[in-house]
Amino acid sequence: MKVIFLKDVKGKAKKGDVKNVPDGYARNYLLKNNMAEEATSGNLKALNAKKKKQDKLEIEEKENAIQLKDKLADLTVELEAKSGENGRLFGSITSKQIAEALNKQHGHKLDKRKIELDEPIRALGYTNVPVKLHPEVSGSVKVHVKEK
Repeated sequence: MKVIFLKDVKGKAKKGDVKNVPDGYARNYLLKNNMAEEATSGNLKALNAKKKKQDKLEIEEKENAIQLKDKLADLTVELEAKSGENGRLFGSITSKQIAEALNKQHGHKLDKRKIELDEPIRALGYTNVPVKLHPEVSGSVKVHVKEK
């Protein structure tokens, strides 16, 4: 029996795969547990439509990430912190603070986990911080830390 998998089944197939499986396995396990559905012509057309829609969404998401990358390249995020001698900060600037300042100053909501700060900023001045916007798109934002 030919089935379309609705969920990942370990050792058999991933979600969205179309495979031939034994009739008993399909009826007694896959169909009963809503892990698969029979591969009728209507179900196959629906699967193809879903795949096309998903591909279109992925392309749109990547284009939005590229546009955001271009916008972020022109921005400078201003942060204030107390510092001691030689421009060393008391404490540090974290990715969470950068994300909040970016939202307040420029209106771009960015998840703090997308800001790839190897270690917190501990000195005054300008720093280019890498930002991962999409698995295939990464950019950077300029952060200016000044004396409070």
